[in-house]
Amino acid sequence: MSIPHRSKPSSSRPKKVKVSHSRQGRGWLGIPKWAWITVALASVATVSAGTGALLAVSMNSQPLLQSQLSPEEAAVFSEGDPILSTSSLRLPRLTRPVNILVLGVKVLTSDLEDPIPGADQLGYHALVNSFEGLSDTMLLLRFNPRTGQMVVMSVPRDTRALVNGSLTKINEANLDGGPALPAESISDLLGGVAIDRYVRINVQGVEKLLDALGGVTVTVPKDMKYQDDSQHLYINLKAGRQTLNGDQALQFLRFRYDDNGDIGRVQRQQTLMRAVIEQTLNPATISRLPKILSVIQSHVDTNLSVEELVALVGYGAQTNRSDVQMLMLPGNFSSPEDYDLSYWLPNYARIDNLVEQYFGLESSQAMEATSPSYLRVVIEDSTGDDVAIQSLIDSLYDSGYRNVSVGEDLNEPLSETRIVAQRGDRASASMLQRFLRIGEVRVESTGNLDSDITIQLGEDWLDEHGANL
Repeated sequence: MSIPHRSKPSSSRPKKVKVSHSRQGRGWLGIPKWAWITVALASVATVSAGTGALLAVSMNSQPLLQSQLSPEEAAVFSEGDPILSTSSLRLPRLTRPVNILVLGVKVLTSDLEDPIPGADQLGYHALVNSFEGLSDTMLLLRFNPRTGQMVVMSVPRDTRALVNGSLTKINEANLDGGPALPAESISDLLGGVAIDRYVRINVQGVEKLLDALGGVTVTVPKDMKYQDDSQHLYINLKAGRQTLNGDQALQFLRFRYDDNGDIGRVQRQQTLMRAVIEQTLNPATISRLPKILSVIQSHVDTNLSVEELVALVGYGAQTNRSDVQMLMLPGNFSSPEDYDLSYWLPNYARIDNLVEQYFGLESSQAMEATSPSYLRVVIEDSTGDDVAIQSLIDSLYDSGYRNVSVGEDLNEPLSETRIVAQRGDRASASMLQRFLRIGEVRVESTGNLDSDITIQLGEDWLDEHGANL
């Protein structure tokens, strides 16, 4: 089955496609965990080649495959040269860039065509251990041995895309056609980027997986409270830095009742993913591997072979934090005047730029920095020092950054400033970091949505410029 090329919007394309209301209101609000699985397993590769060999012989060649793909569906994931180099004396390793589609799925008893006996007696819509539902989390992961980097592209569930010939929300694709259909739809959105493998994980597995990892420490930006008796969904989190168990982490991820809706959920996904990546690269993870593997086996569906799993493990073990780039599919919120439903409308020009920079054949990311006068810079303060903020604004203005504004304060004290390349423009963020002489550059979408670069101001600005404040 060939992957169709993307068609740019035109006046001949339909403006509205009605999505079933019963589907529209039931999104599992996003659990992107395959990146976390890979990183959690990465410590296996640091033990010995013998560990990897034992892992390989203890499983079938595709130990986590839960679904049967037709030849046409399997062909969607079979393009390109072999991705592995194998040897009896060393672990398998990646030989070329590999793109893996990750789908987070939530299925309720009310979603099933064949009801589970006794489900109607529960009095609510219970979760089911299944992969045949809406894929409300969609990530495209790129492991690139040529650059030593790992790219994570988040695709919002409300993205308006071509699915089976109709324009609708892209999270319909997995429900309508299994893993091959969202792979085709996302490839089309990205102008034909090939997708090598897929991973599907359901909501029950995510909770168990995070518990197996020992929880995750993050800063909850504000109090989160929500109740939905129809699903037994109860969210009650207090603001502040804390360690979340599996259930609490799901609350953090499923909450979407803020100004940014689905896009705010994508930002929390990236925040939690970054925290898990940083916290699981340690020897303590090894002791949890048996439990982790047990969870994975029952709640993950993937066409990755065990040799490919081991290669990804080895790659993850060697990836530096600064080489993990987190992007979000460029787009804009739809207007209620133009659409019956709320969509994330793809911005194809910006998508093409990101694809060229991060998903090209070489993906060197050697793009030129944008002129400071054209950059939209937003400052998010964690210091509580108005004088420091004003001194930063003055310094930026004097150096040609004329479009600078102050956003909401951070509910988290930072010792080190974060210079967030909100739209993937690493070159411009690095140029700004060199000018400020502080902070670290992060390519992720956790900053201000209207910015090109978000400066999350930390105490190091006070330390560097305190005498002049």
